[in-house]
Amino acid sequence: MHNKVRVAIAGVGNCASALVQGTLYYDRLHHSGFHNDGTSGSNDRLHYNRHVEKGRQGTSDLKRGNEISNKVRVSRSGNADLAADANSSAKVNANVNATTDKDKDTVTDAHRDRDRDRDGSNSILEAPGLVTYNLGGIEPSDIEFVAAFDVVESKVGKDLAEAIFASPNNTIKICDVDKTGIKVEKGEVLDGVGKHLNQRVKISDKSPPKISQILKDSGAEILINYLPVGSRQATKYYVEQCLDAGVSFINAIPVFIASTPKWQQAFAGRNLACAGDDVMSQLGATVLHKTLVKLFVDRGVKIDETYQLNVGGDMDFYNMLDEERLEDKRISKTSAVAAMAPYEIPMRIGPSDFVGFLDNDKICYINMRGKYFGNVPIELDIKLKVVDAYNSAGVMIDAIRGTKIAIDRGTNGPLESVSAYCFKHPPVQMSYSDAKTRFMEFIEGKIER
Repeated sequence: MHNKVRVAIAGVGNCASALVQGTLYYDRLHHSGFHNDGTSGSNDRLHYNRHVEKGRQGTSDLKRGNEISNKVRVSRSGNADLAADANSSAKVNANVNATTDKDKDTVTDAHRDRDRDRDGSNSILEAPGLVTYNLGGIEPSDIEFVAAFDVVESKVGKDLAEAIFASPNNTIKICDVDKTGIKVEKGEVLDGVGKHLNQRVKISDKSPPKISQILKDSGAEILINYLPVGSRQATKYYVEQCLDAGVSFINAIPVFIASTPKWQQAFAGRNLACAGDDVMSQLGATVLHKTLVKLFVDRGVKIDETYQLNVGGDMDFYNMLDEERLEDKRISKTSAVAAMAPYEIPMRIGPSDFVGFLDNDKICYINMRGKYFGNVPIELDIKLKVVDAYNSAGVMIDAIRGTKIAIDRGTNGPLESVSAYCFKHPPVQMSYSDAKTRFMEFIEGKIER
């Protein structure tokens, strides 16, 4: 029996779609058997298949690549009906408290994961995008979605498995998702829909229920905030609902909660954990840019100026055509990059435009100019293209598992290591390598938070 994590979602957009699909995808891939190149015997390479699928929701051209005999059906109770060999994997329970023997079990699990990584048996080849497949006794399939909230008519009232593929979502499909029994409830709109986004979606006319009560009734332990960028009031509303319901909070968007003392103290006072802010992709614009800045600094190159431009074709980018909703986003991305240099660098960073035919593809351009030995000029130009939603899904799975470990240990307030590793605007900024080291030390029980 694994340590299950009961998760609620606010905002059923592309990122939620990638997260839900990803938890199932890796479970099926794991039970089908990994090959040395990270693929399974019945899984084609998504790089090629995605252009066949091209994000058309509801189609199943990828089915030929993803039809794995071990089908998983996730029910409301969270039980998984596995048509797999009963001996396919060992289950480890890591339900922990800080001062009990169970905590030692989690540390043992973490050390075992680390040792397996070293000999290659639990490496990146098994689960690209995750720090490790089994993290402190928790696997991706141990994440149970128990509640979901949105305001768009095409999603409200639908089963979560249907809502993640509903318009205007337009990310690619990597696996079929069976009905979950979880109905998407109407959330409060507040400032969650900007003037541009309001032109593209129809708001449900249903009356919102009491969110805190739904969270309590569902048994949710963590709520993930996936609301549109600029949703300051709506985010704080969900924070208050979590505090009332006794639910920890993971903030995937650039509204500053986990990095603000007021909210840190509020969660600590309720013995709840919070992590954030603004999820950082596995290999996205921010982590690439901050790593390049640190490389230049470490190699003695004086950076004169830099910029980062981003374009995409999903509703996230359409929403960000409202310039007034971008203030926190620009602060979040810029502060993450600026923290890597010991001196001030002129820079301009942030979303730049909406290009509809890109769908959920995101294209980033980074330019860096500086001088090295002899004040000789150097210039670097990089283009990065990714499927945006999936670029952060694995990071969010790691954030969920890290937060669950904190909950079970009784660690409350801001989770500094989880936040530094998984988010752009954490309470404490760190380089990527330092953040990963701290994150793994937290998982192993070497540091408190």
